[in-house]
Amino acid sequence: MKLRIWTGIIAMTILAALAVPVRLPAQEQGQALPRYNVTDLGTLGGTYSLAGGVSNTGWVSGQSTLPDGNQHPAVWRNGVITDLGTLGGPNGWAGWRPNDSGEAGGAAETSTPDPNGEDYCGFGTYLECHPFIWRDGVMTVLPTLGGNNGESTGVNNLGQVGGGVENTTIDPTCVVPYGFYQIKAVLWENGKIRELLTLYGDPRSWVLGLNDRGQMVGASGNCSTDNIHALLWQDSRVIDIGNLGGKINNVAYDINNVGQVVGYSDLPGDTTMHGYLWQKSTGMIDLGTLPGDVGSDADGINNLGQVVGGSWDADGNDSAYLWQNGVMTDLNTLIPADSPLYLIEATGTINDHGQIAGIALQISTGETHAFLATPTMERWPISESRKVVLPENVRSLLQQHRRFGRLFGGGFMRPQ
Repeated sequence: MKLRIWTGIIAMTILAALAVPVRLPAQEQGQALPRYNVTDLGTLGGTYSLAGGVSNTGWVSGQSTLPDGNQHPAVWRNGVITDLGTLGGPNGWAGWRPNDSGEAGGAAETSTPDPNGEDYCGFGTYLECHPFIWRDGVMTVLPTLGGNNGESTGVNNLGQVGGGVENTTIDPTCVVPYGFYQIKAVLWENGKIRELLTLYGDPRSWVLGLNDRGQMVGASGNCSTDNIHALLWQDSRVIDIGNLGGKINNVAYDINNVGQVVGYSDLPGDTTMHGYLWQKSTGMIDLGTLPGDVGSDADGINNLGQVVGGSWDADGNDSAYLWQNGVMTDLNTLIPADSPLYLIEATGTINDHGQIAGIALQISTGETHAFLATPTMERWPISESRKVVLPENVRSLLQQHRRFGRLFGGGFMRPQ
């Protein structure tokens, strides 16, 4: 998110509440719901961390602030957090899902000011921001299409890396008189870069997720019309997988090895969005929301078809959810009632063992930390759903996460 996750992205305001049909509690529908023990993954000394993905071998990738407030890409394994460092600048982040070997992609700042005044990474530093692959403890820069900036977002078990990078062509749909370069969806393999096809002549596109069959998903659009298309790349083709009636925010986030895709799409009128599940046989299915909520998104799907994400009310208060067998359940009802964490959103996907990663509110301090929820054989009673009023800064971050802002603004131009 996901991510220029959570930083420097154009914020979205939820404009209107959507009437949502009330569902019976999942336990009344005979659902065999798991229970989870939750681990606070901690930080690199700061007050914030976020999990962007979890592999089948338990690697978690994401980012965390340091005591000085700068943000670094990080990975967690067996409760230990590792600072991946940067490329010479102060900030960076790691991408969605690492592979089973612990390889992770992301973007990191260098110490070189961007010659065009762009702030591609979104940290307010206006430094060049380069895509990387972290492998065997070493961060290696990945090539762009000639431009100064880019990012890698995910790594599959074939060693393929997806992302988006700048080329050297000015995008006329973006900010004038300075402009931005085009950004193109790419695949890196064996250190070489390949540009992917894009529909509608869109000058901006990204790969956001990829599976072990070489299928990739993401989004494309431009700065002038604000129309974003959810895309699937397979067999040297690109496919628009549609929408739920809206035009502005339609993004494909993750794809499993079965070819099922999840993401989010605006509803008609573009005042709110819902998470969806897409597959070739059914098209795009609206996952709805938790009872009483107005919007949702879908961040990840495993090979069993379990989906995770977040559902929020009209004030932007979010709850992480698990969707399975056609029913969405608040994850906070499936963890111990005395948990010190409130699970805000499952930003970090779900692996085939059912482990879920994401971002949580540390109730005692108000800090936001990455979490890992692991299924357990214990069976305590399902608790009642509750909404926690999130701090304003957290709600702002959540709103930023749900607007795929770089399709509108590329990097961020230094104020003149």
